[in-house]
Amino acid sequence: MSAPRMPIESGVPDPFPYMHPLMRKNFGNWSWHDRPRPGVLHHVAKSGDAIWTVRAGTQRQMDLYTVRKLCDIADEFAEGFVRFTIRSNIEFMVSDESKVQPLIDKLNQEGFPVGGTGNSVSMISHTQGWLHCDIPGTDASGAVKALMDELHDEFVNEQMPNRVRMTTSCCQINCGGQGDIAINIQHTKPPKINHDLVANVCERPSVVARCPVAAIRPAMVNGKPSLEVDEKKCICCGACYPPCPPMQINDPEHSKLAIWVGGKNSNARSKPTFHKLVAAGIPNNPPRWPEVADVVKKILRAYKEDAREWERMNEWIDRIGWPRFFELTGLPFTKFHIDNWKGSRSSLNASAHIRF
Repeated sequence: MSAPRMPIESGVPDPFPYMHPLMRKNFGNWSWHDRPRPGVLHHVAKSGDAIWTVRAGTQRQMDLYTVRKLCDIADEFAEGFVRFTIRSNIEFMVSDESKVQPLIDKLNQEGFPVGGTGNSVSMISHTQGWLHCDIPGTDASGAVKALMDELHDEFVNEQMPNRVRMTTSCCQINCGGQGDIAINIQHTKPPKINHDLVANVCERPSVVARCPVAAIRPAMVNGKPSLEVDEKKCICCGACYPPCPPMQINDPEHSKLAIWVGGKNSNARSKPTFHKLVAAGIPNNPPRWPEVADVVKKILRAYKEDAREWERMNEWIDRIGWPRFFELTGLPFTKFHIDNWKGSRSSLNASAHIRF
């Protein structure tokens, strides 16, 4: 018998102690699977064992009472084993098909919609937002809650041409992902610097090195060591703000939201792709972000009506072309959608050297 896997200080934890017994028993020996209905996966092992997985949507930020409620549901209606997906869905595993419908009924009764499998709009993967991110320009989790309220029917049904993966970001540099549809913050003005605080808070060489376009340099302001920004070079990315909070770039008026489409991480059916900007300058308007929801629903409606079966968002756009995409969605096309920036050749800060 091999020695047990010992804990280490880094890396993912050992998943086997938390797996359903049937999953441990048949690990790597599954024969086939199907989807009996939206939100339910059915896997059959080569041994003949079968397991049903029920997926429900949850909010990513959960209080203690919600976690206990989900655990109580697992103990009473499932078999005590749960797991969370990367998109904050919770999955309950049961070894008896007769337990599936009572579990679904209980989840729906408690407000946890069952769905997110197959050709549906899955839960939106998102960052932490105002709760405990240190550099947010908006609240990603709040925008997700508001948007998924609007897209509830597309989550609990499988009526899209293919699966739709969406992402949101509360800043412009850390998260936001290559989703079929991505909603990201967009700063439109350079940072405002509080020169009285820079010397006490910021490690200036690190801030200079952090700028991807070499737009920041040391300066003396009012007799104190500080920093200055070359606004002709600045691309308003916000990379300087995390290591130097006195370089405040968040602005209630000038920090907007932008929507990108066509990103894809996987190799399934077609190669990975980068997303492209299709809407910018959208008001950052909590708590419901109605302008964002309006644009996203326009894109989804056009995709649902025009895409062929099994086409992902990027494949559909490649087939019909960008002019037709903007025509079908009704989104305005402007000169700002054309990527003609050439400054990276001379100014991209791509080395570890500090340049002044």
